[in-house]
Amino acid sequence: MPNVRAAIIPVTPFQQNCTLLWCEKTKKAAVIDPGGDIERIQDAIAQSGVSVEKIILTHGHIDHAAGAAELREELGVKIEGPHEADDFLLQRLAEQGQAYGIPARPVTPDRWLNEGDTVTVGDLTLDVLHCPGHSPGSVVLVSKAERFAIVGDVIFQGSVGRVDLPGGDGKALIRSIRDKLLPLGDDIAFICGHGPMSTIGHERQTNPFLQGEGLI
Repeated sequence: MPNVRAAIIPVTPFQQNCTLLWCEKTKKAAVIDPGGDIERIQDAIAQSGVSVEKIILTHGHIDHAAGAAELREELGVKIEGPHEADDFLLQRLAEQGQAYGIPARPVTPDRWLNEGDTVTVGDLTLDVLHCPGHSPGSVVLVSKAERFAIVGDVIFQGSVGRVDLPGGDGKALIRSIRDKLLPLGDDIAFICGHGPMSTIGHERQTNPFLQGEGLI
């Protein structure tokens, strides 16, 4: 990916992959899913020498969004995403934080994201796919030019997002993967919300949740 760089910053006890994504040409960056450990995120920003222009949320769960309000204040930037269907999760972040021992405040994004929208990071353009299932408002960000995606907790290496949390829907999740992610092409590499990166092609061939007649 010659025009884009990414640093993965595992945060919180959930080891969520907060991603610092930047345009190599402009050094403009976005922090994607700041779930907590704000000092660690700030250290990564300083070490990378980039200028953060926005925060992006893929969905509203505590491990992805707990630090969003605090980081927005510290950086003086706006929050984009997720889809508005996750607003009920974002408004319950403080309650979730008490349950899991993670400091959190409710947050309302400056911009909700919808299917067909685009998000820019410097000269990089990301297409927005609304991919419900793990949560009602989960979004995936795709750079067709650079052939990579940020998928949140929709799909992982060897697995898919859990659907037993409020608003989860197993059938909707599989539809999102089948109808929106698999058609992107086997060469698309992705950063997911937990664990190592993968590619659409690798998951198409090996992911046990994506096997079966009529799916692939």
